[in-house]
Amino acid sequence: MNILHTILILTTAFLLVFLQATVTPWRNVLGAQVDLLPSLMIYTSLSAGMTSISLLAICGGIWLDSLSANPLGVSVLPLFLVGFIIQRYRGLILRDQTFAQFMLGLGASALVPLTTLGLLLNMNVHPLLGWFSLLQWIVMAIGGGLATPIWFWIFDRLLMALSYQPLNETSFRPDRQIKRGRS
Repeated sequence: MNILHTILILTTAFLLVFLQATVTPWRNVLGAQVDLLPSLMIYTSLSAGMTSISLLAICGGIWLDSLSANPLGVSVLPLFLVGFIIQRYRGLILRDQTFAQFMLGLGASALVPLTTLGLLLNMNVHPLLGWFSLLQWIVMAIGGGLATPIWFWIFDRLLMALSYQPLNETSFRPDRQIKRGRS
């Protein structure tokens, strides 16, 4: 893909992490903070190359960890694994179907927190877990699933507005006849 696409994705990730850390009305209403980086990773893995996936996983994971209680870098591997797996099988995925986008976002938004939790438990960090954590995990998964089709819609519009669209037609009509000679 082009560099503009990667810049737009990383800028969106930076703004997402900042807004997730500062804007709290949704967190207060839902009882959980919805993490939108896995849904953005689904869009990136279906629309961009491996460089964009790696940059989003590294930058987004470190930005997220720097503003959370997680050890620095623990979110990088789960984000990268989701992006790598989806990118590996993106030829089999119906990218333009809203239901497929929702289900992939739901799965990624459910898998990334579980993988991060597994890494935290293996690092001998003791996160707070309880029955309310299950409700928070469900809210995070549904929120990420609902956000994924929105990313496709937003980025398709942005790229259409900011990218050069080549013309496929020529200045000559295909049914034009060229007469050679004097008359």
